[in-house]
Amino acid sequence: MVWLYLKLAFATAVVLAPGWLVARTLGVRSVSGSLAWALVVVFGALAVTFAFSATLTTTLVLLVAVAVAALVLRRFRVWPRAAVVPRRGWVAFWGAIVGVLLWVAAPTVQGDGLFHLGRVRKLLELDDLSLDRVSEFADGSLHPGYAFPLWHGFLALIARFSGEDPERVVTHLPSILAPLAVLVAFEAGWALFRRTWAAGATAGAQVAMIAFAPGMGGAYVFLSLPATSSRQLLVPAALALALESVRAPSFGLVASTAAAGLVLAVVHPTYAIFLWIPFVGFLLVRALWERKDLRSGALALGALVVPAALFMLWLRPIVHDTRSVSPDADELQRAFDQYGSQLVIRSDTSYNLAPEVFTRAGAVAIAALLLIPLAGLAARRRWAAYVVGGSLAVLAAMLVPYLFTSLADLVSISQARRAAGFLPFAFAFAGGMGVLARLVGPILLPLAVGAGMFLQIVYPGEFEYVLKDPAPAWIAWFAVAGAVAALVVGFVRRRPALETGASLAAAAFLIPVFGGGLLDWNRPDPPEIATLTPGLVAAVRNEVPPGSIVFSDSETSFRLGAFAPVYIAVAPPGHVADTEENRPYERASDSRRFFRTGDLAIPRGYDADYVVVDGLRSELELDLPVVYSDDRFTVYRL
Repeated sequence: MVWLYLKLAFATAVVLAPGWLVARTLGVRSVSGSLAWALVVVFGALAVTFAFSATLTTTLVLLVAVAVAALVLRRFRVWPRAAVVPRRGWVAFWGAIVGVLLWVAAPTVQGDGLFHLGRVRKLLELDDLSLDRVSEFADGSLHPGYAFPLWHGFLALIARFSGEDPERVVTHLPSILAPLAVLVAFEAGWALFRRTWAAGATAGAQVAMIAFAPGMGGAYVFLSLPATSSRQLLVPAALALALESVRAPSFGLVASTAAAGLVLAVVHPTYAIFLWIPFVGFLLVRALWERKDLRSGALALGALVVPAALFMLWLRPIVHDTRSVSPDADELQRAFDQYGSQLVIRSDTSYNLAPEVFTRAGAVAIAALLLIPLAGLAARRRWAAYVVGGSLAVLAAMLVPYLFTSLADLVSISQARRAAGFLPFAFAFAGGMGVLARLVGPILLPLAVGAGMFLQIVYPGEFEYVLKDPAPAWIAWFAVAGAVAALVVGFVRRRPALETGASLAAAAFLIPVFGGGLLDWNRPDPPEIATLTPGLVAAVRNEVPPGSIVFSDSETSFRLGAFAPVYIAVAPPGHVADTEENRPYERASDSRRFFRTGDLAIPRGYDADYVVVDGLRSELELDLPVVYSDDRFTVYRL
């Protein structure tokens, strides 16, 4: 365990080093800036690699070249240094503790992880790399969310430097990334509050909501996957840099903000759009209340938007080929069936997010929603403008049918519902605690302990896919009314901000959430049918040439494409893009028909080289040469 941890930590540091050097050259001395530039460097190196159909070795050489160039440039020109975030050592220490806990809770690679593991493995092991080369289907199309495999390239580079199999990287890298996630959350809090206690409360609330409230490490155990890493690493990093640019704009900070906006759009395009929503709300409320930050705010917003929008223009044809975007009646009904518990549906053209979704993260989210009105008493401060403006913008986008329907048509219902998570829960919690501490004084500490225990027991969170027993909807509507009231109070009240330090009270509230999460930390092993035998994996890796097409049932195919550098013909429809070339439902139907009839014309129609039969799913026997066989699986050569 220790050796693997050290190897992954070293490899991660090596991949991040060029970005750290670039950020330092530009005078940006933050984890957020280093992370953003590191991924920009990987993006550029991968783009060159794909352009010349080269291998990952070319990417490595280019990373070294950028690092050397940054070192040389530092000797001749150094931009003014931005302010250093204090107490990062302590924050990194607590983040490392979280990382060690995640090691214990690390699950086997399942679900979407298999999709991403397959791309990482192809980048690492295949020659003549291109965007199409890393897809799951040899005859398929690019995935609109992961058309450019930036995060997959990042993982593949770490696998190369560490010498570890990509499966072990995907499984255990969250333990290395956890300190970075805590640090960028702290930096975002510092950029907004300029108070170490409030930055700590922001980071603590974020970790409590995302990692501990769900139990078993929550989403943090999936930090190696693009959706989670973009939300927990890239979004707060981009926000921290943008807020610093608003506060004290400089070339280095604005350029770093643009870098963060770009890589966020590349890794997970919809999250870049969702980040714009509360940021625009923040700038509008800040202008209304204080008539400040207009120019610097517009500059920061432009840095977030322009590079991301340019990438999205390149992505546009791929997105338009996806059925879930601007869906027809059948696709819309499928989305309603799948996400119905999270929606309020009036008709095919009028629906919105259920208000209960805002409370599903449990005690911290509920407390944050209830504390939003207090931001009006600190209207002179940037954090209050972000809490009120950001909350109103997100609540409106999610709860107003016309706005939500329009957003869903743009990015799909599946993605649009995720925008609710961009409500500034952690900021509202930290800032509200500060105002409450000023209002009630020392009595806040016992109140915080009691409130934290009560909410954790009564409303621990609703983390299943289908909402069964969520917290009441009135909490979200109270937040709406409270945000509107705070907007009015902030406009009328011209007194200094009413707030003070509340670190102990914030910690007292969060302790029951952390404790509840630790009581549910072990993760059960997956069922046998959700695994492959070691012999099958070894046989496909050793006997099947890289880049071959393997035909099997959906689940077996999906796993084979993750554990060996091969293409598949079929995958679970919910895990691949529904495009005209991918045809996931048609492929799944063909697979079922093959295992029912044994018609070899079906796999041959997909140019398959091998067929794999899972004995737990089918009793089919084929009159073909057997490459490998065990008690469960048989591999045939077509």
